Amino acid sequence: MLALSAKGILPKADVAIFADTGWEPAAVYAHLDRLERDIATPAGIPVLRVSSGNIRADALDPDHRFASMPLYILNKDGGQGMTRRQCTGEYKIKPIKRQIRELLGYPHPQRIPKDVFVEQWVGISTDEFHRAKDSGVRYMRNVHPLIDMGWTRSDCVRYLTSLGLADTPKSSCLGCPFHGNAQWRHIRDTSPDEWRDVVDFDAAIRNGNARANASGNQLLGQAFLHRSRVPLAEAPIDHVTAAERAALQDELADAEELEHGTVDGCSPWACRGEADALAQDDFGLAS
Repeated sequence: MLALSAKGILPKADVAIFADTGWEPAAVYAHLDRLERDIATPAGIPVLRVSSGNIRADALDPDHRFASMPLYILNKDGGQGMTRRQCTGEYKIKPIKRQIRELLGYPHPQRIPKDVFVEQWVGISTDEFHRAKDSGVRYMRNVHPLIDMGWTRSDCVRYLTSLGLADTPKSSCLGCPFHGNAQWRHIRDTSPDEWRDVVDFDAAIRNGNARANASGNQLLGQAFLHRSRVPLAEAPIDHVTAAERAALQDELADAEELEHGTVDGCSPWACRGEADALAQDDFGLAS
């Protein structure tokens, strides 16, 4: 959407907002720098980076309130569950809302008049129309330009490729529990440092987040990043189930992306669930 706006295919956006959880892959930050330098800045579109903190550091800090990630739980009796997902709201939606309030001139807790709002573009394609939803607040009106244009995900890939952006990475936390095996393999096989980082984090959260443990609210079971509920370093990430293969093939027509596992990602207004492999980049464009 940013490129479409910069090239005049879509109206010029007033601003682009990136919600940074502090734990994105290095490739995402490099891509963001490239977009700002080569596309947004020449078109006069400011790119604002907003954040509520570093989600990895916060999870391991006993003195910091932590919005929980959706970790997979294995109870002592063998029962399975998941912790509540609060991270999207805290680390993505909240900082975007705060920034938009400031842009409108009504920082919290000021009341925003009914006739004051932004039009926020959300990058959902026609493949994912069921994910289109309202922002939940009157001062942000979500619209979906890709759906309005009738663009599929394949159309987006072709357009990015025509601009020399075929290597556009998906934005998501390195240690997102909703990664599929393809994404875990991609991290392991292409970025040893990031793989060590997520393996270390997986071990560090085995007993839950540090703040809960420090306050006496210990986890009754054990927490894991991988849905198999075994340590990430030992998880069966090389196994591709029939369901996973079918889901990937349905959602991606591009064989190279399937091979490299770039399907996984996370978006403020289209956050995935455990069974989902859909993803959007965390760019909010407002006009």
